[in-house]
Amino acid sequence: MSKTERSATTTTDHDEIRKWVEKRGGHPAIVKDTADNGRRGAMIRIDFDDPDGSEDAGLKRVSWDEFFEIFDNNDLAFLHQDVDDSRFNKFVERQTAD
Repeated sequence: MSKTERSATTTTDHDEIRKWVEKRGGHPAIVKDTADNGRRGAMIRIDFDDPDGSEDAGLKRVSWDEFFEIFDNNDLAFLHQDVDDSRFNKFVERQTAD
């Protein structure tokens, strides 16, 4: 585990996740290539606003409802660093986060 990951915390609380993401100019998203993967939903990511206003071409922004449905269906936890305006985040299995 990296030093950054050791200084990070995990949560499954939807409101806490949404507030953290929106505070940093992020949006719920899925990886476009995984949208129809036949599993319990696509791979989720956070799409942060770029200074030039462009979006990541490999991501598709989705609603918070769709995002959290995939998040919960895959038993994920949100690992994040709540220091200053750090954007460090990662999705991990809930089992390993406990």
